[in-house]
Formats: sequence, structure tokens, C-alpha cells
Amino acid sequence: MIMGPNRIKLLKFVTAFAFGGTERHVVSLAQGLDPSRFELHMGCLRSAGVFVGEIRARGIPLVEYKISSLYHPNTLKEQLRLARYVRRNRIQIVHSYGLYSNVFAIPAARLGGASVVVASIRDMGDVWSSLQRHAQKFVCRLADCILVNAEAVRERLIAEGYRPEKTRVIRNGIPLSRFGAQPNGVSVREELGLPSRGPLVAMLSVLRRRKGIEYFLEAARLVSRSFQDARFLVVGDSVYKEAGYEVGDSAYKRELERYAQSLGLDGHVVFTGFRRDVPALLSEVAVSVQPSLSEGLSNVLLESMAAGVPVVATRVGGNPEVVVDGVTGLLVPPQDAGALADAICRLLANPELASRFGHAARGRVAEQFSLERMVRETEDFYLSALV
Repeated sequence: MIMGPNRIKLLKFVTAFAFGGTERHVVSLAQGLDPSRFELHMGCLRSAGVFVGEIRARGIPLVEYKISSLYHPNTLKEQLRLARYVRRNRIQIVHSYGLYSNVFAIPAARLGGASVVVASIRDMGDVWSSLQRHAQKFVCRLADCILVNAEAVRERLIAEGYRPEKTRVIRNGIPLSRFGAQPNGVSVREELGLPSRGPLVAMLSVLRRRKGIEYFLEAARLVSRSFQDARFLVVGDSVYKEAGYEVGDSAYKRELERYAQSLGLDGHVVFTGFRRDVPALLSEVAVSVQPSLSEGLSNVLLESMAAGVPVVATRVGGNPEVVVDGVTGLLVPPQDAGALADAICRLLANPELASRFGHAARGRVAEQFSLERMVRETEDFYLSALV
């Protein structure tokens, strides 16, 4: 492909490339942006994670700006280094993702002379301290736009004093073609040593404390009373390690495993760890559960729906923007294991209803949450920002 000489020079900045939804989103955009229109550069605070190889494999320039904290004296030195990179490479747009990246990269982008500076905020802010939220709000005043992935996030920011006219929504999108096909080879059941029959109920998530995993385990105990052959999968991990780099809470997974034992769930719950074969796994799942206490817009919900799996999710954040209650899945109050269990049992007891929800869910993702739509809207946003 012949690249035009007037391509837009775009730098995306992330904290790292671990296994969260934001990282997957950024990599999907990096793969989807039209290379004849955009010259993509990447920056990060840690060049480690499960997705970093995909960036390097595409030949995208990736520079690490390693800091120990946002408040260490060396941080200013690294910010000046980023500013020089922006100026030297004539970067036109700098787009940063998440609190740490926003606080680090936005001032550097302004100092480096970027024409457009964009901040992405993709969560409800519940995990951050008051100081952290104020720091992000302060630096976002330097940004031209705050891009969010759900109306719920936008409303939260406006309530906190962000300017409405600077805040815009582009919802997540996923590649529908990856989901729905039956896998070949060894099944997930065989690999995990699960019975060949009986419904699989799965929760897919990074194992963090605000994901509501304890409520899923409590719901599993209640569901197993009525569906003794059901098995419950906790898909994800609490920590990522690579080349001396570690992120996450390594003790939390062990805490969850002990809690599952205390609930009498031995033999009923499997902690699978991080998996790359999510489409294959979802092809064998009867119900996908998202019990989060706080959420922006969940890729897990979109992936489950794209696979035609009925979902049960908490009514928090952007979840109601994804799940149409009683049409594509069921919404329940957060922190309510009983409500989770009732919804799961309703779907397990009524396969026709579950099938109807799954079919409608896949159609909703195809219509409103495709990767192609997200890439197109993002490209249009970048082009209009430079006008």
C-alpha cells in the first residue's frame, strides 16, 4: 500500500498493555485505523503486557517513558522527553487513555506543540481517590476533548464539573466475526476437566475488587442448589507478570479461591486464569454474568452478546446502554447475590428464552457495537478535530 505524504501523525498513549478492556480497545483501534490516512505512534509508561507484541508486530513505533510514580522528580524528565518526541516527529494529535496516562501525557503533549490533545476516560472513577480525580480533572482542562465510551461516564464527568461541550461519546466496538463460530479441536470442557454435560455459567473479568466477584460466587452457591450439574467459571486473573514487571493484586485471587471453598463450591467453580480463547470459551457457555459494582462500557458484555450468549449484568454505569433488559439479557441491582442467582436460574430453566435473548443480543452488537463503526467514528473524530 502506498502511503500518502500528508498522513495525520497520531500518537496514542497508554499506561501498559496488560489484559484490561482499555488495552484491548487501543490495540483494536491500532489495527483498524486506515494506514493510508494515519501515521500511528504509540507511547506508554510500561512496554509490557499481553498485547504489546501485537503493536510491535505491526511495526508501529513504541516508546516507553518509565516512571516510578506521577510525583517522582524523574517524571518531569520523562514528560520533557515525550514533549521532544512530539515536537521532533511533528505529532498532530496526542490521545491518552486513563488516569495515569492522562496526567502524564497531556501536559507533555501541550508542551510539545500537538495541534489536538484528547483525553479518554473509560470508567466511572469509583476506584480513584479524590486527589487522583482532581488531578485528572485539572490536566483535562488542557485537553481539547474528553472522549468517553458511555453516556453514563459523560454524565458522571459533567456532574463533577467537566465542560459538556468538550465531552464526547464513542462507544466500544468489537469484531463480530471472531464470535459465534464453533471451535475445532479440544473443547474447553475437556481442557478444564469439566463434565461433558451440564450448563456452564461464566464470569469473564480482570479480577479486581470492584468487579463483584464475591457476589458471583455467592450466586453460584444459590444456583447450584437448583442446578446441581451447573459449573461456574471465573475467567481472568488478578495479576500480570512479565520480565520483572507485575501489575495487580496477586493475593486477591487466592482470597477468592478460599472464599469459594468456604461456600462449599469445591468441584463447582473453576478459576481458569487469563485466557486468549474467549470466543471458543463463550461458544460453550450457557449464561455470561457481569456482577460489577462499577463499570464504564463493558467489552465482556459485548463479546458475550456477540457470541449469542444471554447475559446477566448489574444495573451500573454503561451496562443499561448495552443490555436491553428483558430483550437481550437481564439487569439486576448491584451487590445482590440473590437477584443474580434468580436471573441465572431463570435463563437456565428456560432454554427458549435464553436462546431468544442470545439471538437478539448478537443482532444488537452487529447493529450498534461493531468494530467497523467504532473505527469509523474515531477516524471521523480525528479528522474533524484538526479542521
